[in-house]
Amino acid sequence: MAETRVEKAHESATRILANAQREAETKKKEAILEVKDEIYNMRTQSEQDIRKRQSEIDRRENKILEREENLDSRVQNLERKEQSVTSRDADITKRKQELEEVYVEQKTLLEKIAGMSNEEAKQQLLKKAEEETRSKAAQIIQSIEAEAKEEGERRARNIVSLAIQRVASDHTAETTISTVPLPSDELKGRVIGREGRNIRAFETMTGVNLIIDDTPEAVTLSSFDPVRREIARLTLEKLIADGRIHPARIEEMYNKSSAEVDQKIREEGEGAALEADVHGLHPELVRAIGRLRYRTSYGQNVLRHSIEVSHLAGIMASELGADITLAQRAGLLHDIGKAITHEVEGPHGTIGAEMARRFKESSEVCHAIAAHHGEVEPETVEAVLVAAADAVSASRPGARRETLESYVKRLEKLESIAEGFDGVEKSFAMQAGREIRVMVKPESINDAQSQELARTVAKQIEDELEYPGQIKVTVIRETRSVEYAK
Repeated sequence: MAETRVEKAHESATRILANAQREAETKKKEAILEVKDEIYNMRTQSEQDIRKRQSEIDRRENKILEREENLDSRVQNLERKEQSVTSRDADITKRKQELEEVYVEQKTLLEKIAGMSNEEAKQQLLKKAEEETRSKAAQIIQSIEAEAKEEGERRARNIVSLAIQRVASDHTAETTISTVPLPSDELKGRVIGREGRNIRAFETMTGVNLIIDDTPEAVTLSSFDPVRREIARLTLEKLIADGRIHPARIEEMYNKSSAEVDQKIREEGEGAALEADVHGLHPELVRAIGRLRYRTSYGQNVLRHSIEVSHLAGIMASELGADITLAQRAGLLHDIGKAITHEVEGPHGTIGAEMARRFKESSEVCHAIAAHHGEVEPETVEAVLVAAADAVSASRPGARRETLESYVKRLEKLESIAEGFDGVEKSFAMQAGREIRVMVKPESINDAQSQELARTVAKQIEDELEYPGQIKVTVIRETRSVEYAK
């Protein structure tokens, strides 16, 4: 029984082994077939790729051959063109030489006929063209200048008229009071005091001359400084009202009056700055403006004049599109130098500019102050406007009290002084007597003598004439050549 099982197992194992061998052989054959198929496919694909690449190579070779043929054809065409150009260059060079020979012959013939060289003819032609061009340019320039001048004058008249109409100032300005009325002539003796001690104390304290004469019920105060005169006037009025007049009382009233005038000066300066719409001024400049309340020029109050100039300059600046704030500020400060001209020597424009510069005003404002009477040439529109506004304010009807007769006499005297010198042909008083222009004979006076003449005329004017401010002396020497085309 056991042997039977063993045999069956052996048979079964043999059978299983045989089956496994058959399956292995089958799978081996299948694997070999798959590999062969894959190799075949790869070979087929490779052959196809090789054929495509060969076809591309053939196509590119054909294209390269075509390009080489085209290049050969172009090279041949270029060689033919080069030969043609070389032939033309030779022909052109030959013709150019022929033309140069003909040009030289014609030039020689023309010079022989004209009787002048080529260079001479060229210079003559250029000179004639230059003269014609200059003549036409001069005519055009003259026409443009005439039109510009006419238009400028028209606009200037409109602007000045508008500015004057908008600034409605009083025609007559207030003047500084220098006469103090007395209730009775008996007070004159008390003012003088025993052996003149009161009047001496008063004059010593105030620095003002007290004149007591035969004028009924009045005494006169005399001083070159208007602020001192105002303090003295208030002091004397207080003493008269109090009735007690002696040196100690004079000193007490003087101190009170000084404080009052100082306060009044500050208030006047602040009020003027506010009225002119000018802000940020240094306190010392405000005080200097207030001091102008006690200065007059031919009856015109300098403070009111400064405010008027500020308004006029601002209005004209607005019309012209200039800096309104700068024009108003410079207009208000333009006569600031008059506040200290009793303390510092020199033109008030220069003094005022230096004072404004010291208190940190801008360079444009300082320049406008210095230039408003011509001490320096104006370099900005605002400086010109301040000078124009100053002239308008001073010269408008009723602004100043100087009579026409005395005004005309002063101008005539000014011109006669200048015309009294040898070599002077004519003189003209300009800008309401602020400038004298002296025309001299050029054959009699040279440039160096002109400068000396200006100094001499200015010195004689200072010695012989009384006038406000300063007078500019301009000596003009010119030579003119005149011909007439007939």
